[in-house]
Amino acid sequence: MCEVCGDRLRERPLRGGAVLQECAVCGHLTRDLTAAPAAHREHAYGGEPTLDRARLALTYATLRRGLPRPPESVFEVGYGTGALLRRFHDAGANIAGADPDQLELEVDPVVRAHARLWPAPVEQVRAADVTADLVYGIHVLEHVLDPARTLRVARDLLRPGGVAQFLTPAGDSTGPRWYGQAWWMLEDPTHIRFFTADSLARLARVAGFVDVEVRRPVLDSVVTDAASVARVAARSPRPAGVLASKPVLALGLATAPAVLGARLAYPPMRPTLQLVARRPRGDA
Repeated sequence: MCEVCGDRLRERPLRGGAVLQECAVCGHLTRDLTAAPAAHREHAYGGEPTLDRARLALTYATLRRGLPRPPESVFEVGYGTGALLRRFHDAGANIAGADPDQLELEVDPVVRAHARLWPAPVEQVRAADVTADLVYGIHVLEHVLDPARTLRVARDLLRPGGVAQFLTPAGDSTGPRWYGQAWWMLEDPTHIRFFTADSLARLARVAGFVDVEVRRPVLDSVVTDAASVARVAARSPRPAGVLASKPVLALGLATAPAVLGARLAYPPMRPTLQLVARRPRGDA
């Protein structure tokens, strides 16, 4: 049964042999590694530090565009190195977050000194301990055991009228269709689901959010197509991930302008969904 709408699942074969489970109604995709190993890498983290810094700057701008005013307090679900929290801190916000340290990355020392951090899943944070104007998560909903519960907790951590934003890979993008099991989003072995715009909006409403909007940002995961092409062409295992290869990274950067232009012209190419939703103002 679909974890979002409860309807029946059917097999979604991908070119290359991997098989996902697809909801017949909302299109939500779930993954079993035995049926869709997709030549995954050995570790959840498969990024590149320089590329990550540029991506986080773009992500910060994306989050700010989703807000009517600068937030006074923020909470990040899955803060990783704390790079985004650092940006909000430098802009004057009180910062907090939860992360079970899945990526095993060093946390920014300023964030460690000034933030309220829970080294645990967000489900272990009590609403009585923190209230935020903005709760956000960058590519975390595809990893968690229970995304419905994660969104409910995010809602509870918001003040009434506060905004939640989550970015997650788009299962209804062209990626699975064009690249099959070589789609770069399948390289991470901890990606166990892929939302569609429909399934993400449904889950947010069930969690108690209002003013639910699902966007498709142009600038997120800019090198996804180049990395997917590299996985199509790969002739040997790459346990560190394709972006550990300098030629692949160079290809991604060189083709980025053309990819961005194509995404502007054809939104289904955009590999990420952005949920923007609000806790009801009269909610106690």
